[in-house]
Amino acid sequence: MNKLPSKKPRVFVSETLEITSWENIKIYFEDLLNRDLKSVSVLKSWLIDRSELDAVLEEDMAWRYIKMCIDTKNKELSESFNFFIREISPNISLYNNKLDKKLHSSLYFKDLKEDKYKIYKRSLESSLSIFREKNVSLKSKMTEKEQEYGAICGQMTVEIDGEKMTMQKAGEIMKDNDRSKRESAYLKIWNRRIKDKDKLDSLFNDLISMRQEISHNAGFSNFRDYKFKDLGRFDYDVDDCFQFHKSIKECVVPVISQWELERKKSLKIDSLKPWDLSVDTSGKKPLKPFKNEKDLISKTVKCLNKIDPYFGWCIDSMDKMGHLDLSSRIGKAPGGFNYPLYEIGAPFIYMNSVGSSNDVTVMLHEGGHAIHSFLSRDLELTQFKGLTSEIAELASMSMELISMDGWDVFYTNKEDLNRAKRQQLRRSLNTLPWVATVDAFQHWIYTNEHDNVDRCRKWSSLQSNFSPNVDWSGLEDILNYQWQKQLHLYEVPFYYIEYAMAQLGAIAVWKNYKTNKDLSLEQYKKALSLGYTKSIGEIYTEAGIEFNFTSDYIKDLCDFVVSEYNNIK
Repeated sequence: MNKLPSKKPRVFVSETLEITSWENIKIYFEDLLNRDLKSVSVLKSWLIDRSELDAVLEEDMAWRYIKMCIDTKNKELSESFNFFIREISPNISLYNNKLDKKLHSSLYFKDLKEDKYKIYKRSLESSLSIFREKNVSLKSKMTEKEQEYGAICGQMTVEIDGEKMTMQKAGEIMKDNDRSKRESAYLKIWNRRIKDKDKLDSLFNDLISMRQEISHNAGFSNFRDYKFKDLGRFDYDVDDCFQFHKSIKECVVPVISQWELERKKSLKIDSLKPWDLSVDTSGKKPLKPFKNEKDLISKTVKCLNKIDPYFGWCIDSMDKMGHLDLSSRIGKAPGGFNYPLYEIGAPFIYMNSVGSSNDVTVMLHEGGHAIHSFLSRDLELTQFKGLTSEIAELASMSMELISMDGWDVFYTNKEDLNRAKRQQLRRSLNTLPWVATVDAFQHWIYTNEHDNVDRCRKWSSLQSNFSPNVDWSGLEDILNYQWQKQLHLYEVPFYYIEYAMAQLGAIAVWKNYKTNKDLSLEQYKKALSLGYTKSIGEIYTEAGIEFNFTSDYIKDLCDFVVSEYNNIK
């Protein structure tokens, strides 16, 4: 645990490879394609070589994407990424399909009997069933188109009190005790967003059109059904998602509604406006858990060391390797992510921190992803590390909760610590209706003909259904376009319900942690070390929890959170 992660010596791919053209890497695919798979041992060696090539290519593209996000104004960086998407990715896709067919038709495919191959084989067969050559170039164009969202949003700024701010920084004013300041900042933020609403509407229409075309080419009637297959959703279906929405409405929304009514009473206001949802009802100033990026990193390492020294070592290693970029800056793309780097095995965390308590949660969330990458880095094949989101988000959202045992490094004052914990527990439930809203919206988008007006009307209806106490009167235009702030709709369609599923899993992990810390951490680490070599349900079982969306299960977890919330003194 003392040595920094490093790349293993390459066996198949040249150490000096530079991806400046498709011809640079075509030879490796041709080698794999032409190789005689004359025994099961040869087949396994072939899989290892292919895995190495996959890792090299994935990591090269990852760095191009990361650098582009860090500086959206740099045209060279965006062109570098787009070059890969335009010139390299389509060829990789075509050859990967050929290699998948070669593997599947091998006489020895059936002899890959070890349990670790089960999920890989299942995913491969699913991938083969939906691959269409005519979708290759279309997907490449779509990926380029998706990146326009970050470029548009990355340029959004507002001026408040003479200071030019990113939208993330301006959003922190929603925690100011002065209601008039909150309202003014909120309206400035959304007036700026609304300026680009037509541009973002047009972008979304283009993406919908491209996605529907891809699904029709693959023989599906709509993109929703295609994407469920593409995402490898073997463990639940569309009806399960609808049941999940229903369970959240029945079990979670009443709790949040009660909290909102209490908030309204504490703030002594007649109606709860959207700028009233983040301010601390105690009347105290917003929490300031760290001073700057360096301080955030230092405190995160200390916090995680208290939970498990290995966790702290992971983040400290990434810092020393230059794998952290955490501060919000003008020209930097919005959002945050942990990007796996399969060859070196140490990922990259990207954030837009502004010094808030929410930043602590985001850092620990992405830190959970990072620890997942470290725990699964030694798995034999890159394909074993390609996590489904229901598993990936379990790692991150569990870390948000179990790390609270170490939050005193961020909040040295007991009262501040308790405020932060209450905020976190509210957030853990508040997440669920918002996710259900976004997911229900996506189901409707791709299964109904509609125009821009229909879309806004549907969103407004859904949000009111899952958040009934917020007063949007006079703000209808803003309400209609709330969906445009959700990056996932543009860049990673249908990747969102996983957050809610994993949030339930995280609450269950935390519940176990409160009962038996050592056993829970052991189960958590064991589950994460499996990568994606078992089904979602099996990995949840390894973590000591259930993969369950029933109302009874959700209510039990919800009651636990409420009980813990009420016990914070």
